[in-house]
Amino acid sequence: MGTTFYHQLQQLLDDGLSVAVATIVQVKGSTPREVGTKMIVHPYGRHIGTVGGGCGEADVIRAGLDVLVDGQPRIVRIDLTEPIQMESLGVCGGILDVLIERWGPDPEPR
Repeated sequence: MGTTFYHQLQQLLDDGLSVAVATIVQVKGSTPREVGTKMIVHPYGRHIGTVGGGCGEADVIRAGLDVLVDGQPRIVRIDLTEPIQMESLGVCGGILDVLIERWGPDPEPR
């Protein structure tokens, strides 16, 4: 991860944007990424980093956009143990818990 992630995060915050930061906080079994891996969910569809790709990452992105709207952190569980409907390489078979938090200026009151 290193400084690149944090430099990019700081640049977005300096630009006045709010972003959601997704962090893997727990893993069980074989997973594509490890605890501490981070991803930035950008409000305009650009994402920085990955928590593992595929359908699970799409769930994290959707939850990240929700966090940007309501400001409420949440944990998303990505279950990679369920059977896959099509042949896929690199299916790991574990479970990831991903904490998603809003970073940036406070949201405007509704």
